[in-house]
Amino acid sequence: MTMTTPLDCAPTTAHAMGEPAAATLAATLKSLADPLRVRMLSAISSDPRGEACVCDLEQLSAVSQPTISHHLKVMRDAGVLESERRGTWVYYRITPRLRPAVTTLLDSFAPAAVSAPERTGEGLSDVDGQLTRIAGELQELHPALDAQLILHVVRESYAGLARRATVSSLLIPLAERFARQRLDDLSRDRTAGAARVLFVCVANAGRSQLAAALVNQRSGGRVIARSAGSSPAGEVHPHVRSLIAEIDPASSVDAYPKPLTDDAVRAADIVVTMGCGDVCPVIPGVRYEDWAVGDPALASPEGVAAIRDDIAQHVDRLLATL
Repeated sequence: MTMTTPLDCAPTTAHAMGEPAAATLAATLKSLADPLRVRMLSAISSDPRGEACVCDLEQLSAVSQPTISHHLKVMRDAGVLESERRGTWVYYRITPRLRPAVTTLLDSFAPAAVSAPERTGEGLSDVDGQLTRIAGELQELHPALDAQLILHVVRESYAGLARRATVSSLLIPLAERFARQRLDDLSRDRTAGAARVLFVCVANAGRSQLAAALVNQRSGGRVIARSAGSSPAGEVHPHVRSLIAEIDPASSVDAYPKPLTDDAVRAADIVVTMGCGDVCPVIPGVRYEDWAVGDPALASPEGVAAIRDDIAQHVDRLLATL
């Protein structure tokens, strides 16, 4: 009996990566296959100087300095890092040609790998009546906006949050808050009112949330800060949530991961990116900054506190310019 291969099982090996390239990639990934090495890479990547000394990296672990140097040598031999000796210390930086790949690994892949599984937007039809009611109430607040546009924003807000939400019972009130923000963005008169700052990171579960809370607390209402994520997580990191509650209890109400929208960017006077790459649309008249700060979602409780202090210094400098 002759066996035949079904059409839908036709081999696709012609599209697979070649063996030499696969071997090189596997060796590079193997050089990173250690938690301490990943943390070192993260520390070097987020250092404002663009490099880190062995003496700085020793603080990441209780292991000896020779062990630290060994891990760094493995990554250097793999081509991930470059090194330079200055006096008695050696400084390490990410190899320039690999920096985009390292940024993607640390700021996109890592948060996705450690976050909760993505949810689908099931159940939208079951709550459509509630969403329609919310849209009607918001229409009274924004009479100049088309009713169908408002309903679309409310439904889209719910669906965008439902894809990753971990607590479905909170979806309706969170979707209403998110829709209110979006409609406020659409209706904003840029010639009046407080200045607005939008903080954008990948997961919107850590640094961007902390930055927004710090601005709202330290500006005393002089500046309105919001945050968003290019690929939002299911919830804010627990350590970050507790810090936000300490910084500004009012901000903790809106401390939930939200997807980035073009309207949020258009409504902002300043957009601050925090490790999310070139995901923000470039809008004329909007000022852009990029802050190199660590990711609290991948840090210890002590590390989160240090990241908060680092962000606070950035915030103070920003507020001084407004």
